[in-house]
Amino acid sequence: MAILLAGQALALAPPTHSDALPRLSLGPAATAPVQLKEFVQREVQAGRCVLADGAPPLDLAVLVAPNGRVRRIVPRAIGCPSVEQFAAGIVLRAARDSVRPPTSDTWYVTSVALSQP
Repeated sequence: MAILLAGQALALAPPTHSDALPRLSLGPAATAPVQLKEFVQREVQAGRCVLADGAPPLDLAVLVAPNGRVRRIVPRAIGCPSVEQFAAGIVLRAARDSVRPPTSDTWYVTSVALSQP
């Protein structure tokens, strides 16, 4: 059983507004694969999601530890948990060993395009 100190619990809590967070640039590694567009289409066709064509990018809050590793990813809720989790996986994979370590646990925001032009 893990014991969290009050400061640790606060650090893990996602921010309520991502507007003020610094952007986490992941470069080309975070480009959404073709499989995401296909996955989104299947979820919509199956009635598990309601997403319009040209949906805006999905924002995700990303907590990065001082060692550069991602501690937590919290997608903005869009009413489609399966798509939110798919996008979180893309961000986690892109961030692996490519994030500049902050001096302390730091929340960032990044985005994943749900559709491709």
